[in-house]
Amino acid sequence: MTSAVLADQLHKTFAEVHAVDGLSFKVEPGEIYGFVGPDGAGKTTTMRLLCGGFRPDSGHAEIYGYDVIKHPDEARTQIGYLAQRFSLYGDLTVLENLRFFAEMHNIPTSNWKPRAQEILKFVGLDEFSDRRAEQLSGGMKQKLGLATALVHRPKVLLLDEPTGGVDPVTRQDFWQLIIRLVGQEGVSVVVSTPYMDEASRCTRVGFVSRGKLITEGTPGQVTSHLNGRVLELVGDPLDRMRHAAVADPDVEDVQVFGDRLHLRIKPGSGDRVIDRLPTVLRTQGVQMQRIRPITATLEDVFIELSEQADQVQ
Repeated sequence: MTSAVLADQLHKTFAEVHAVDGLSFKVEPGEIYGFVGPDGAGKTTTMRLLCGGFRPDSGHAEIYGYDVIKHPDEARTQIGYLAQRFSLYGDLTVLENLRFFAEMHNIPTSNWKPRAQEILKFVGLDEFSDRRAEQLSGGMKQKLGLATALVHRPKVLLLDEPTGGVDPVTRQDFWQLIIRLVGQEGVSVVVSTPYMDEASRCTRVGFVSRGKLITEGTPGQVTSHLNGRVLELVGDPLDRMRHAAVADPDVEDVQVFGDRLHLRIKPGSGDRVIDRLPTVLRTQGVQMQRIRPITATLEDVFIELSEQADQVQ
């Protein structure tokens, strides 16, 4: 079966910066593949390489078997692209924006009009077809961007941080649309996101740093190596509790998660830390409520991998 997206040893350099450095991965039909990494990791550059916006220095990318450089027209007909920043025409209405993008894809009026109505209803903008794009809220603009990316019925959606700057409710609504698209239209999705709760919704995730793919797999596979190595610590005051946890010889890292701490510990040290730390906390005036092992999150993994990447440099 032909992969929906194939990237093979992609390289792209700007001056002395290796934005993408030997990146290889596949996305199969019907998958949601999440790119996760810090700012400057190469996520946006990779998206632009996949859609033909940038030409790679070496390596190649394919969309359903079409080489993005050798067969750009065929590849682009398979792609719907939503950029990181709103890039539609503010002085055009919602419907006029859809018409513009439909005509760019040479879709005749008899086809694009019913498709536009179908898409607008799908994304919840059917009541705003006559409103100018510049008058839409941030979340509505993102939905319009998604609608324009879908007007020509692409097989692959490339979404570059599509929910950046919108509220949590809008993020939830947007992701429900993505999941419905995969289920109803069989679209494959490549999405970059800084949000770990969004990454956990993906079929597979790839962690990138300085243009390199560090690890990839299902969310469960990616977090599995931290099984038994993350403790949740709850108590008061938080800053004093954190200071004591950092000093423990078996604790590798401490992160604040709201009103509690996540402790990443050395392999096999869970019982020692759970037995030892409560006594240390009491002597330092900390009122500990609980300490317990918890399932590692993608954010725990992201922090660990970012630290490892920094140490390599």
